[in-house]
Amino acid sequence: MLTVLAYSMIVVFMFLIMTKRLPALLALIVVPIAFGLIGGFGADLGPMMLDGIRALAPTGVMLMFAILYFGVMIDAGLFDPVVRLILRLVQGDPMKIVVGTAALAMMISLDGDGATTYMITVSAMLPLYQRLGMNRLTMACVIMLAGGVFNILPWGGPTARAATALGVDVSEVFVPMIPAMVVTALWVLFVAYMLGMRERKRLGFVALPGEAPFAKAAQASVLTPGLGELAPVHAMAGNAAAADGIASGSGGVPKTATEPEISVSSPETVRPKLVWINAVLTALLLVMLVLGALPLPVLFMIFFALAMMINYPGLEQQKARIESHAPNVLPVVSLIFAAGIFVGILQGTKMVDAIALSVIAAVPDWMGPYLAVVTGFLSIPFTFFISNDAFYYGIVPILAKAGEVYGITAAEIGRASIIGQPVHLLSPLVASTYLLVGMAKVEFGDHQRYTLIWSISASLVMLLAGLLFGVIPLFGGA
Repeated sequence: MLTVLAYSMIVVFMFLIMTKRLPALLALIVVPIAFGLIGGFGADLGPMMLDGIRALAPTGVMLMFAILYFGVMIDAGLFDPVVRLILRLVQGDPMKIVVGTAALAMMISLDGDGATTYMITVSAMLPLYQRLGMNRLTMACVIMLAGGVFNILPWGGPTARAATALGVDVSEVFVPMIPAMVVTALWVLFVAYMLGMRERKRLGFVALPGEAPFAKAAQASVLTPGLGELAPVHAMAGNAAAADGIASGSGGVPKTATEPEISVSSPETVRPKLVWINAVLTALLLVMLVLGALPLPVLFMIFFALAMMINYPGLEQQKARIESHAPNVLPVVSLIFAAGIFVGILQGTKMVDAIALSVIAAVPDWMGPYLAVVTGFLSIPFTFFISNDAFYYGIVPILAKAGEVYGITAAEIGRASIIGQPVHLLSPLVASTYLLVGMAKVEFGDHQRYTLIWSISASLVMLLAGLLFGVIPLFGGA
């Protein structure tokens, strides 16, 4: 009964948000309460929900002040030089922009923190996507794919959980998986290339202010400074005179020398003289984050306060900055606390345990020698529907015990168990995902539909690479 209830709750939840019958915020609250009442847990739902909210409260606080901090950095102009540099490098090519987004996300993901990856990458890239009219779902997709691959770093969490649960050294799980991780990272770049080519086909090349459109494109677009929108301009292939007219400013496009620089921030809030101070402040924040000097919520609260006092010392200025970012903060933080209700009921009613036991019982005896591969496949749905803690501490040890019978080591089961991480980040139980969709200004359900197939492909590529490199055995050794 409990197993059927658990699966039904998840299916109904996913159906409602992916078909847009309910927004994620309401579905996270209403669906688990309804199924909790159906299961006869009405008297205990209150404490369960509070436990879930308490568990996610630090994450909610961290995300709130992180959004405020990076919002202040955007307002002050910290990311303006980054966007200008990217504009020069990509040369108006949407494909290069998407590939560059994935590469940037991978570099930032080296710190092992998904929220930081999303905040920095989206802050740097979103203005570019908006100005060029590119699909924000593409941006969210490649950022999440990059984060999912690098989430298996030992300091990212899942690998350390798997090693701890299995009683093996973390290096035994992670180090052999490095070649497979590299292959999967290359796959993510290839996916970014394909999605970028799709955007190039849709938009063509984009001429930067004061530049001639690319002669290769059948139709290009010119970005009009300050408007944030695209004015279509026909490509001048074989028409040098017309191209010269655009380049010199005669076609309604100002000359380069008199154009304002492309900027993420507004003239009223930008602080160009403080850019290096803000860069040092952000670098210090990231260093302290990696070192774990203080809890993340506390770190972001302190650095947000410092950023505000340095850049906007006046009381009215500070109030204006907070008010301007409130629309970004409220949706994300409200989703976090709503997810606390979902998690609290899922765990408090033992639905998580019921799901785990049902899947393990469903594995037939003939699959025993293939248990490492089975673990890899199971990690994809398991890490999506239940939390990492529930999977790695509740299910993986059972799979490892069964694998011993067939000569499969605990470390090999551990490697297979981290295969599902690219899909895990799409789970409604992952708090940082709400930060990504909130900052990227896309719907949660739209993001899931757009990204799911690519996330599954990344997991399968990692599994296949692990098999090819021999770090995940196809057959048991016994």
